[in-house]
Amino acid sequence: MPLASPPRFPDFQPLSLDHRDLIQPRLWAYQPETSELTFTNLFIWRRPHGLRWSLEGDHLLLLSREPSGAVCAWPPVGPPPRLPVVRRLFEWLREEQGQAAPRLERADPRLAAELAAAPEFQVSPAREHFDYLYATADLIQLAGRRFHDKRNHVNAFRRAHRFRYEPLEERHLPACRELAEAWCRLRRCEEDLSLAGEWEAVREALAHFPDLRLSGGVILLEGRVVAFTLGELLNRDTVVIHIEKADPELKGAYAVINQQFLEHAWAQVPFVNREQDLGESGLRTAKLSYNPVRLVEKFQVKLKD
Repeated sequence: MPLASPPRFPDFQPLSLDHRDLIQPRLWAYQPETSELTFTNLFIWRRPHGLRWSLEGDHLLLLSREPSGAVCAWPPVGPPPRLPVVRRLFEWLREEQGQAAPRLERADPRLAAELAAAPEFQVSPAREHFDYLYATADLIQLAGRRFHDKRNHVNAFRRAHRFRYEPLEERHLPACRELAEAWCRLRRCEEDLSLAGEWEAVREALAHFPDLRLSGGVILLEGRVVAFTLGELLNRDTVVIHIEKADPELKGAYAVINQQFLEHAWAQVPFVNREQDLGESGLRTAKLSYNPVRLVEKFQVKLKD
């Protein structure tokens, strides 16, 4: 059940599933392009990012607490003008939260444009957070020389394995969790803070799959789940892929679940957002190899010195 009275600025609350019906309609009305702005993304990453939320008039406010203990704002979601809201947020962060250098992270181009003319703010691109946007038809068809290697991976997998694609259902969830656990053991998630956060996000998504109203797909070999993925609409023209895991021993499994999920579930949606690379060189190379149509820019906002 949704809360009878949502938190109002300057009061903030941690996110819970009860908040979905209060938050998701505001996000959808904004028609975001950045991958963070779905309730699913906020919810499954709420603990790694220390996310809390509040409302200020027509605007949804989000705060994140970093491992260092620093508190920063995420972009206020709502109609323009947002400059007065950002100014209040920065003043509150500095005066009431003790943040000597308040920041706003992951601002989209719309908010960056609103703030660029304000004399007190410095708006800088944050390349590690740029999302990768692809044409859905490209990732389904894998046609032409640009996708030669990806097409070969898919075709080789088809020749080597008699696989079956199925929409992800609740009966698949234990096997998906087992696959994700095996992946995490191989990657030593417990020794890497970012991977530990990702593993928590995967667990949350699988544990609350029905309540989050996600769409998903699995690849089965002899009845065994060897790859799975989860996504949802980000806006009317874009699906966002939140999670994708595959058996690392099966070459081509990632390419196949990527292609099959879009073909079976999202062929009528023009674009797919596959989120950011977080500055990891290997991940950046992999995402660029799928030939994005563009990068969705995000920005950091700070007070000028």
